[in-house]
Amino acid sequence: MTHPTPIAREIQPSGPLTGRVRVPGDKSISHRSLMLSALAVGTSRIEGLLEGEDVLATAAAMRAMGATISRSDDAVWSVQGVGVGGLLQPATALEMGNSGTSTRLLMGLVASHPITATFIGDASLSKRPMGRVITPLSQMGADITSSPGGRLPLMLRGICPAIPITYTLPVASAQVKSAVLLAGLNTPGITRVIEPVATRDHSERMLRGFGAIVTVEASPQGRIIEITGEAKLKPQQIVVPGDPSSAAFLVVAATIVPGSDVVVENVGLNPTRAGLFTALRLMGASIEEQNPREVGGEPVADLRVRHAALTGIEIPPDLAPSMIDEYPVLFVAAAFATGRTIARGADELRVKESDRIAAMAAALGAAGARVEEVEDGMIIDGTGGDPLPGDATIATLLDHRIAMSMAVAALHCRKGNAGGAITLDDASPVATSYPAFFDQIAQLQSGGA
Repeated sequence: MTHPTPIAREIQPSGPLTGRVRVPGDKSISHRSLMLSALAVGTSRIEGLLEGEDVLATAAAMRAMGATISRSDDAVWSVQGVGVGGLLQPATALEMGNSGTSTRLLMGLVASHPITATFIGDASLSKRPMGRVITPLSQMGADITSSPGGRLPLMLRGICPAIPITYTLPVASAQVKSAVLLAGLNTPGITRVIEPVATRDHSERMLRGFGAIVTVEASPQGRIIEITGEAKLKPQQIVVPGDPSSAAFLVVAATIVPGSDVVVENVGLNPTRAGLFTALRLMGASIEEQNPREVGGEPVADLRVRHAALTGIEIPPDLAPSMIDEYPVLFVAAAFATGRTIARGADELRVKESDRIAAMAAALGAAGARVEEVEDGMIIDGTGGDPLPGDATIATLLDHRIAMSMAVAALHCRKGNAGGAITLDDASPVATSYPAFFDQIAQLQSGGA
């Protein structure tokens, strides 16, 4: 897949952000909603699905393997499933675009079906290693031929029946855990995953909701997750909460721009995803949870965020798994804090859509922040709340989170001829996860509801 023509975008410094806004549906839950609905017997309905390019790649893949998926004019998605074990041979390669989540989870699904699928993706995805998924799925009996380095393009020949395994995660990864559990759906017996460090648990919650037998227990080795294979999944009515990873950009923007007062509605606050909000509060952010509730087994609330002076801290390493995708925008928040922030324990950032540690160090440095890149994170000496010089062009490296993080940084740069605007060399990757991002920033800049 070739990436679309780059779209440069200039971001000007902003006055206060005010108003109410609702972020897109949670990407992790959206992916899993489509996959499990496609494996249920009957028709599921999904409201609030994130309609970004990554999730649409998952929908297209499930259609290619037999599910009937449609969208109504009121944005409700209907999925007629084929049942566990019922996936069909896709006629062509599965185009994953830039979605690592789609690729790794779908590899798990295909691994225990008697079909063969070829996975392809864009230039960014094709650089990302898949070996961490290839290893356990091969142990279950799948035959996987990848490009050098365990990368895409990749051909996976599934096997049925697959072999149930007990697999200890060598690194904290919800995607690897989920791939093994999804393979276990159509595998006789019990498949186990042991995670020494807890990761986001959307898969476990949703598998239970669809009727799979999933147990989770603590042990000295970590959390032991077991799934009983040859499951019968029942169709569901799903309401997808707002994505906390998308909300993170607006929360940091409102925190750093003086005079801001923003309510971000319907944010999912699963404890395995809310680490950024904890870290920001430790730094002094004003984040108030309003109207807390539970939707589809997931905790949800509206977040009122007001500008606040931040203080640099050492980010607790145990927060890393619950905020791994939010580190880039945390680095931005730290750039405006008083004192030094030490953010470590984020080795996983090296193998995301880009090397996010190196990319953010270069981007923030170009904008005038004082940063030091370390192997597993970054050390940032903040401005004490003063604006950054700005006046920089940023290489986004086909990475949506780099683009959005630096767009947030641009909102609090110096105004006038001495600096200010930050130009993103390519803003198009934002469409993979948050198509309305720039429009919603503009809405808050105008004080609109």
